[in-house]
Amino acid sequence: MSIPFKRDPEEYNQGMLFPGNVFDLLSKDHCCYAYEDIFQQIDTSSLMKNYSRKGQNAYNPCLIISILIYAYSQGVFSSRQINQKCKEDLGYMYISHLQCPDFRVLSDFRKDNYGFFKECFKQSVMLSIEAGLASLGHVSLDGSKFKANTSKHKAMSYKRLKEQEKQLTDDIEALVKQAEQCDSEEDQEYRNRTGYEIPEDFKYKEARLKKIKAAKEALEKREQELNPDKPIEDKKQISFADHDARIMGKKGQFDYSYNAQISVDEDNQIIIGQHVSQNATDYKEVSTAIDEIEKNTGDIPDKVSLDNGYFSGDNLETLEESGIDAYVACGKESRQDIPDIGQSNRKIKKSDFIYDDNDDCFICPQGYSLTLCSNEKDGTRVYQASINKCSKCTYQKRCCQSRKEEARTISIDDKEPLRRAMFKKMQQAYSCQIYRKRKQIVEPVFGQIKNTGFRGFSVRGSPKVSGEFSLACISHNLSKIVRAICRGTVCFESGKLAPMEA
Repeated sequence: MSIPFKRDPEEYNQGMLFPGNVFDLLSKDHCCYAYEDIFQQIDTSSLMKNYSRKGQNAYNPCLIISILIYAYSQGVFSSRQINQKCKEDLGYMYISHLQCPDFRVLSDFRKDNYGFFKECFKQSVMLSIEAGLASLGHVSLDGSKFKANTSKHKAMSYKRLKEQEKQLTDDIEALVKQAEQCDSEEDQEYRNRTGYEIPEDFKYKEARLKKIKAAKEALEKREQELNPDKPIEDKKQISFADHDARIMGKKGQFDYSYNAQISVDEDNQIIIGQHVSQNATDYKEVSTAIDEIEKNTGDIPDKVSLDNGYFSGDNLETLEESGIDAYVACGKESRQDIPDIGQSNRKIKKSDFIYDDNDDCFICPQGYSLTLCSNEKDGTRVYQASINKCSKCTYQKRCCQSRKEEARTISIDDKEPLRRAMFKKMQQAYSCQIYRKRKQIVEPVFGQIKNTGFRGFSVRGSPKVSGEFSLACISHNLSKIVRAICRGTVCFESGKLAPMEA
């Protein structure tokens, strides 16, 4: 006896006299409808100057950008896969208006219009603010590494570049002399050969030398910008495929990457500012982040919270000048649960010393003074204790880390008052309560972006990489708006997004 499974509907094997709309097969609450409404709000007029009435009709740039944003929001980043989705997936077919741009059209648009993606990201921020999803009350900044489109196995150190340049130059000169000798003499060794051996070898070495020189010049230019008037270390490396990528990583995992920075609003995790940095650390990223927020929104946030990676003099100075109420983690030293010096065997930190403004010296936990011993041109000041007092101190092993058994020293710069003010601020209970929200604001956003599958870039070079990361951030913001529309907290009023009235 056969099992009574459900039967196929009549329409499966029977044609329809009057066929319906294929998109009726989609559920009425499918996200593609909300995306299509939002895409109508995107202004692509700045791209129209790249198009002409002459020649074959091109795809509308609004259509291409809509397909790319929708694909990135669905976790599809390959142009070939996007092209395939436009042929098979009804959601993609609706967004693409049943058009199917070739994968090269999609790929070239993504590479050639990286500047527009920054503009489009700004539009996504403004749409979020119009929808009432962001207020700039509390913003958190964080950075994460995304792999560059290259490999550490396709790189070379500065020392190796110089060696290869010299060797290839010598080889090319030898080949030229050898070719001249072959032209002037009919040597028996070459009489029966085709004559193409030397030119092919010459062509290969010349092309290789050109790549070596280009990489060497790029490395020298980079180091001159980062460390002007300083000799380049031989161990410095550069990638042949992407000169702008840098070696980054932690815990023994290093690869060529970019440091992507995002500023996220507390209300609904909307990214209101983003940029891609070539710096492995976050010590100088606050200035750019604040500028990006102001460009995108026309305003600055009331409060910002940042982790210990941003605890630097330059960042604190930027926050002080901007007038933003900032909360920057000062490391484990700022924690209130750290036991007193006498109650544990922990190392004695810089924060355990008290600075005396009147005498311009530091007082150690035992009451000894560290006086000024060096004042550098860059503003760095070094204070040192007496070796006689340090050697007799009961905390000497926990305090003095010098291998030469010298007295304890403390180095500061002109931004040390800002560090100490932030350290004191972060010891307050209300500061800890505000800072604790940072993990709920910014860190989940990187998780959401990476969980879609976006963990590395498809393009090369800092400008194009910035464009692709803008595309990923646009997709994140618009997905938040779409969810709000589906929940009924945001609606369209007179063709514009607006928060739903309670």
